[in-house]
Amino acid sequence: MNKSEKVIKVEQTGSAARRHHRQRETLIGLGLNRIGRVAQLPDTPATRGMIAKVQHLLRVHEGEGK
Repeated sequence: MNKSEKVIKVEQTGSAARRHHRQRETLIGLGLNRIGRVAQLPDTPATRGMIAKVQHLLRVHEGEGK
């Protein structure tokens, strides 16, 4: 990631257990797979779309990246 690129900090707050496999795969694609994990991701439309699919399992901290 470039230093000029915006970053989103995402924390998993909900369990992937008993969720549809697509939601579990989306969490893994975001670099999350356990409650409490935090990932710093680039602020792109693709990332935003993935976050929207599992927003009920995440907490998003915008503007708190590096």
